[in-house]
Amino acid sequence: MIKLQEIVDFVFTKIPSVYLIVGSTVLFLFMGTMAFIVRSKAANKPISPKRIILPPLFMSTGALMFLFEEFRVALPQIFEAIGAGLLFSIILIKTTNFEQKDNHLYVKKSKAFLFILLGLLVVRLVAKLILSSSVDVGELAGMFWILAFAMILPWRIGMLVKYYKIKRNFN
Repeated sequence: MIKLQEIVDFVFTKIPSVYLIVGSTVLFLFMGTMAFIVRSKAANKPISPKRIILPPLFMSTGALMFLFEEFRVALPQIFEAIGAGLLFSIILIKTTNFEQKDNHLYVKKSKAFLFILLGLLVVRLVAKLILSSSVDVGELAGMFWILAFAMILPWRIGMLVKYYKIKRNFN
């Protein structure tokens, strides 16, 4: 039986890093497109605390990558990734609003969301291409996971706070 560590070792020792960078970039662009599509469709469904809380909860399982040496990040880079994530979360918190329809709350559709998402995708892509020459691919993946989690968690907490404020005013 093949162990997960053997697969990770194979990927990081046998596959040239340029292929890992290109492959992960293509996958990233696909995931970004999917995020936009999912977010657009989600705006047509009522929001609930469960729908706000679940995404960061599901994403937290990604922290298991840090069990493997290849993905571990040095302390200064952890702080850099968290700082960048927190800055991006402020934009998301400020631009995510709710509206009431049929006695339910919905995430208000925003034209700014498309530009914010595209901006985040471009910033992440450019940073990845620049950093990939000086940071190992696995470590870079760890840094971007930390950045994304540090962005999504405060954003979702902000959404939850806004949700309960609005709900309290309706009742």
